Amino acid sequence: MNRDVYEYAVIRVVPKVERGELINAGVLLYCQPRDYLCARVELDAVRLRALDPDADIDSVRRALDAYELACGAEAGPLARESLGGRFRWLTAPRSTIVQTGPVHAGLTADPDSELARLFAKLVRL
Repeated sequence: MNRDVYEYAVIRVVPKVERGELINAGVLLYCQPRDYLCARVELDAVRLRALDPDADIDSVRRALDAYELACGAEAGPLARESLGGRFRWLTAPRSTIVQTGPVHAGLTADPDSELARLFAKLVRL
């Protein structure tokens, strides 16, 4: 079985940066040898409200959805970028409510299955 290097980052929601609390809300996975870039997101609105009762849930959902959209063929302004360029842009440090954590690497023979595994382990409770 041929395994290739992939990179991933957790997409997180940080409702109040000064408090340092966060919720893992998705995973972004890039595998250059397989020409693969995909994000999977899911917002736990109850957990977000527990950290910030005034959070704008709809705005956070739109920001999370933008990660998934940026990976697809209809990526808007990012469509002209290579998949690697998109991944680097999406994982660039930000001080917004939705941001990515550090980039990590691994080996996989199936990026879709790896994304599902990471999502289940890092996002779902």
